[in-house]
This record gives sequence, structure tokens and C-alpha cells, in this order.
Amino acid sequence: MEPKNRLNEDVDQVNDTIARVRRRGGRLKDQQVTLAHGAGGKASASLLQHVFFDEYGNDLLAQGGDSTLMDLDLQGGKLAFSTDSYVVNPIEFPGGSIGELAINGTVNDLAVAGAVPKYISVAFILEEGLDIETLRRIVLRLKEASDKAGVAIATGDTKVVPKGKGDKLYITTAGVGVVPADRVPGFARVAPGDRLLVSGPIADHGMSVMMARGDLAIDAPIESDSREVASLVAALLDAVPDTRWMRDATRGGVATVMNELAETTGLGVVLEDEAIPVRPMTRAACDMLGIDPLYVANEGTFIAVVPEAQAEEALAAVQQAGAPEARLIGRIVEKPEACVVLVTAFGGTRMVDKLVGDPLPRIC
Repeated sequence: MEPKNRLNEDVDQVNDTIARVRRRGGRLKDQQVTLAHGAGGKASASLLQHVFFDEYGNDLLAQGGDSTLMDLDLQGGKLAFSTDSYVVNPIEFPGGSIGELAINGTVNDLAVAGAVPKYISVAFILEEGLDIETLRRIVLRLKEASDKAGVAIATGDTKVVPKGKGDKLYITTAGVGVVPADRVPGFARVAPGDRLLVSGPIADHGMSVMMARGDLAIDAPIESDSREVASLVAALLDAVPDTRWMRDATRGGVATVMNELAETTGLGVVLEDEAIPVRPMTRAACDMLGIDPLYVANEGTFIAVVPEAQAEEALAAVQQAGAPEARLIGRIVEKPEACVVLVTAFGGTRMVDKLVGDPLPRIC
């Protein structure tokens, strides 16, 4: 049962100046690329804005999503096109491997844009000395994931670099999907009063990979949540076609995705701490490492904004489609503007900023 909403006057009294400071922008002060630039947080946003977007930004990139929607002759629909690279370490971990991660990550980027994933390309960079049987396992799991997601591997490429010039293997993918004419989720449709839905427990993927590295004296049976969410998204959109917006919470976790939503819309996001699902073992591992689960990467979990009047219907649809642990975790508000607030179990509130730094590098 969803906890009672505790949004109170404290939230309304959060200084609007703080909200404005949280908004995107800021100068790129770094002189060299660091791991933090790949973590999906403030450093990543600054690098993208002041190097890539400043140099070749255009209307397609300005959409700001993980997939770009293009107007083509598709009977009123649009083409969704996405690309991604995978450098996870280790390449095999409880609940998955770099193979299915590459498929699921790209399929999910298409799905949360409202697209039906169709085709995918896969390019491998292999390090000299990689065990062939390990490569076979990765390829097999990749193929199994593509079959489950219903996408065809249409093309690919393979390169080999000298020993010591890579880290076993990297994968780059590109995916293509079609957005039906009646599917139009986007930032512009989000409004005060809308509810936030998460498709399942958070932080499992990041903590699974961290445990698999063996660098910590912690043995916790945590499995990655790596899975395709296209089937869940389809069920949600069938039940609630007026779904406002969706995004998979990968690098930077739920906190970073929610901050991107708040910054882009200029609205506030209020999260209910007790409503956010985190498995006990995952929470315990996060607590031992001093990491907030809100900032940990997920690879099979998405966030959706749905109309308040249809929130329960949306939740039921996702749960029945194969995500029984989906929950309603918050709402959209007018103030505080452009920032994220967490309502704690004791009725207090705290600001939730974007990820700063990179506590868990090489997660995806």
C-alpha cells in the first residue's frame, strides 16, 4: 500500500534561489577528461554541453533524450535512433554480462522514447588475449537478449587491439525503432499533479557489478536488474496512452534522471522515500559503502510520469506485465521550481541533487 503523501509546507518554503542554482549550465573548468565525465552527473552534463553540443549541436540533439525522433514517411509515426557504448567491468557479473547489457540498454533507450524497437547494430572491440570461450558466452547472451527483446541484429563490426590497449572487450550498439503516431511522450506534456511510477527495485545493477569486482570485503548475493523494458512500456502505453514521459534510470540513477526532468520542465519533483523500492540486501550494501541507492545505476528499470487520475491503472498495467514490484513513488509540483525534493519517513524533506563525481565507475 502506498505511503500517505507527506508533502507539506516545508516543501513550499524551500528557497527558490536554491532551485535556480540547481538548473543546468555552468562552465567546464576541467582541463582533462576524468572518470566523473562518464558518470552521467554534473560533470557529464557540462562536458556534453560545452564540448559536444557547442561544436555540433542541432535540433535533433536538442531533444535531449537517449533516442532521437526523426520525421520520416512512416504513416504519421517517427523513427527513433539511438547509440551507446558499453565498458562495464567485469564483463560478466551476477544477473548478466556485457552482452545482454548492450542489447537491453539500447532497446530500453528506444522503448522509453515510445518506440517499438526493430533493429540493432553491434560492434566489438576485442583485446588481444581474450579467451575465445568467454567471447562465445558473451555473444550467446547477447543473442538471447536480442531474441527476447524481439530485435534483429542487422549489422556489426569487430576490431582487435593489442594486449594492454583495452580491457577484454567493449561493445558499441546502435538501435532503430518506430514510434507509432499515437505515442507522443515528452517533457512538454508533464504537468503539476502528475504521478511518478518506477517499474521495480532500484540500485541492483550498480551494486551487483561492484560486488562482482571483488575489491571489497563484502559478499552479497545481489543480481543485476538487466532486462528489456519494452514489454512493460507497451503494457503501460496500452493502458494509459496519455502517459506523459518516460526514461530508464541508468548512469546517475533515479536522482539524476529526476533532476533532468525537473530542470527541463522547470517544475518540481517530490519523491516519497518510503515508497521507493530497494531490496534489503542492496540497501545494506549501499549503507556499508556510504552510497545513496538513488544515485546507483539500473539497467532494467524505468521511470514514467502518468496522469494522476490514471496512476493506479498505470501501476496495475506494469505490475501485471511482469513487474510486480513497480510502485508509485512521488509527484510533480509547481514549487520548488526545477529541483527534486525527497520526503523522508519522518515527514522531513531534503534536496536531491544530481550525481557529483563517479562513486561506481565502469558500471555500463
